[in-house]
Amino acid sequence: MISVSLGIFAYNEEKNIGQLLQAVEEQVLETVQLKEIIVVSSASTDRTDEIVRQYMKKDPRIQLITQEERKGKSSAINLFLKAATGDVLIIESADTIPAKNTIEKLAAPFYDETIGMTGGRPEPINNPKSFIGFAVCMLWKLHHKMALISPKIGEMASFRNLVKEIPEHSPVDEASIESIITDNGLKLKYIPDAIIHNKGPENVSDFIKQRRRIYTGHLWLQKNQDYTVVSQNSGLIIGLTLKEFSLDPIKDLKIIYTMLLEVWGRFLGWFDFKILKKVPYKWDISESTKDLGKS
Repeated sequence: MISVSLGIFAYNEEKNIGQLLQAVEEQVLETVQLKEIIVVSSASTDRTDEIVRQYMKKDPRIQLITQEERKGKSSAINLFLKAATGDVLIIESADTIPAKNTIEKLAAPFYDETIGMTGGRPEPINNPKSFIGFAVCMLWKLHHKMALISPKIGEMASFRNLVKEIPEHSPVDEASIESIITDNGLKLKYIPDAIIHNKGPENVSDFIKQRRRIYTGHLWLQKNQDYTVVSQNSGLIIGLTLKEFSLDPIKDLKIIYTMLLEVWGRFLGWFDFKILKKVPYKWDISESTKDLGKS
């Protein structure tokens, strides 16, 4: 039976870490074993560590690694990679919630020895009736459609235990792992029914901040690991976006505004990387993406 090590990465996640650990403990597993749950808390100053320790008393699989200084998610992932002992490793941000069978669906494909990495489908809880909610849901819908064409891993990634470390200054950890896995001659696989609930930004400022950081990260990845994710294929993105247009003028206007925000975010990301020489591996938190108990 395949053994799984789950790594959860947290910075001040008291609003969500408890319900995340509860969701992990309630996973329905049939062909894989969840061997250990390792939480890496990066200099959290709220009740995150306290909540994790409460769960540790009830579940011996849970471990807590604390960083005195916040050094970025990739640094935290490297601590997990050193500690994990499972056949398959799963990394998950602490501001997400997996569906009941997500770990099983992400890990079971590794019985095929050609598979090196899998990813599920993030589904935002944002209200699509608001403009920003619509923009968030639309971007993840496009992410899903792109991943069906060429796997793109995000929010929760599963991979064979062969990655010893990733570049500590990588702002796009899953994509850095994609690069290493494909360099080893293994395949990526998208699992569209492995659902991960997340929460996108709820205001324009956080939306642009997030899109800006991600684009900067992908430029860094191209330069430092010579790897390009499918979402950098502008022609594919434009083609999929055009198919979203309908005869509904309100919806079409929202699509246009979303496209403009994405273009602006990418321009700012380009400016940060090319002109300011900034690498956002330790990024500012978008507070509105926290607390999945609210939408």
